[in-house]
Amino acid sequence: MLSAFSSFIMWLIGWKVTGRYPHEIKKLVVIAIPHTSNWDFPLGPLSRSVMKAKIKFVGKASLFDPPFGFIFRWFGGIPVDRSRSNNFVDAMVDMYRNADQLAVTLAPEGTRQKVEKLKTGFYYIALKAGIPILLIKFDYSKKEIDFGEVFWPTGDIDRDMDYLRDYYRHVKGKNPDQGWP
Repeated sequence: MLSAFSSFIMWLIGWKVTGRYPHEIKKLVVIAIPHTSNWDFPLGPLSRSVMKAKIKFVGKASLFDPPFGFIFRWFGGIPVDRSRSNNFVDAMVDMYRNADQLAVTLAPEGTRQKVEKLKTGFYYIALKAGIPILLIKFDYSKKEIDFGEVFWPTGDIDRDMDYLRDYYRHVKGKNPDQGWP
């Protein structure tokens, strides 16, 4: 029911969700690129609902403060304190190891501002946890969210990042001048 309603909302606003969510894979790091606008947030839970996928997300801790923090938690948010120097990668790897099923979306750009390279935490989380990465494209030029391929990191980060750069090369965010690459 919720999936059909989400599909209707996406249709109403002129967006479509393509590809497939790999329900058979119990643990995934999910990356959504590009992340250039606050509008990415409402599209994420809608597309997740369309795919009937239980995907959580991480966000800066201040989003989870009152009075609206409960909304972000309800949507599956996990707060991250970016003001302290903590080992986010190891904490996430432990979270995956202790879960029977877990998918968490990360925005490798780390911000909605222009970046020249992606943060690599998502990569090392997947590598250390021994799990794949689901590649999702937020393409505003096509008004399409594509649940793309499942990518297994090889350990050769230079080669793998080149692959990801090619995979996302033609995807346009809401603010393309702020997108990566």
